[in-house]
Amino acid sequence: MPPRGGQPPTILAFDSSGPHVAVALHRARALDLRCEATERGQAERLIPLMRAVLAGAGIGWRDLDALAVGTGPGNFTGTRIAVAAARGLALGLGLPAIGISALEAALDPDRPPPGPALASIPAPHGRAIVQPMRAGLPAGPARMIDPAAPPPDLAHGPELLVHGHRAAEIAARLGATAAPPAEGPAVLRIAALAARRLVAHRPGDRPAPVYLRPPDATPPADPPPEHLP
Repeated sequence: MPPRGGQPPTILAFDSSGPHVAVALHRARALDLRCEATERGQAERLIPLMRAVLAGAGIGWRDLDALAVGTGPGNFTGTRIAVAAARGLALGLGLPAIGISALEAALDPDRPPPGPALASIPAPHGRAIVQPMRAGLPAGPARMIDPAAPPPDLAHGPELLVHGHRAAEIAARLGATAAPPAEGPAVLRIAALAARRLVAHRPGDRPAPVYLRPPDATPPADPPPEHLP
C-alpha cells in the first residue's frame, strides 16, 4: 500500500528479539515509543503495547500504511512472536509487513556509511554477531565472533566503519573506524528503515526470523495475534 496523498508513511514498528518488547509509531519521525524490559511474556505484552501507542497518537489500525518488525537474530521465542504478529496483522489489515534485521538496525539510517561497514550486535557469552554491510544492506553472511580477537578474514582497514556493539574494540583490532553510537532503541531505526523502503517501493520479502543457528525446538506454526481489528 503506498503512502496516502504523498504524505510520509505512517508505520507501526515493533521488536521483541531481545529481553524487551518495544513498539514505535513513525511518520517522518518517531511519534510515540513504548519499551518494556522483559525476558518472557512478550506474547502477552506486544498487542497491548501496540494499542497503547496507537491510542496515544489518536489513530487507528486502519490509519497505518505499513508494519515493521525486528527479525533478529536474537531471542528465538521473542523473534517468532513478533514475526508471527506482523504476518497476522498484515494479513488482517491488508498492509505490507517489512522485516528489518537487528544487524541492519545497528546502523543509523540518518547517517548511512558511504563505504564498507560492519554491523555488530550482542551475542551470548561476551561474543558479538557481525555482518558486513554496504549502502545499509547486508553484503555478506552474519557470523559470531570474539570482539577481543576478530578473525583475520574479516574486512579491515581505515575505510571500514564499525557500528554497534563493542564497535570501538572491534574497530581497533581491525585497524578500522568506530561509528558513533546510534541513539535510542533499535525499534526507532527499524521504523525509519522501513519507511525508506516503503517510499522506495522496496518493502522486501515476507518477514521471517533470522537465526544464526537452528532454534532449540521447532514449534508448530505460530498462531495469529490475539485480536485483529
